[in-house]
Amino acid sequence: MAVAHLNNETFKEMTSEGIALIDFWAEWCMPCQALLPVIEELGQSLEGVAKVGKVNCDENRELVKEFRVMSIPTVVFFKDGKEVNRLVGGYPKAKYLEIVDSLK
Repeated sequence: MAVAHLNNETFKEMTSEGIALIDFWAEWCMPCQALLPVIEELGQSLEGVAKVGKVNCDENRELVKEFRVMSIPTVVFFKDGKEVNRLVGGYPKAKYLEIVDSLK
């Protein structure tokens, strides 16, 4: 499954049911760019287990405010519409998988 690019209209649909991993990022953010291949790999390896999406912080300020994203990259984990965990900064793929596994 490809990584979904989310906005205010599609965000709730993506996070309302099951497990979702959402990357808050910006094009100008070098750590975000470094994390990009990891997020893309997660989109492939988590197919059928969790949804993976990205929120461009410059284009979706309302979501940034709602989820109090203070630094990027920030990856927020949702289960059935509720935030259950978050990681600020870049981590290895295994760390994201560990959190998703704990939510199953």
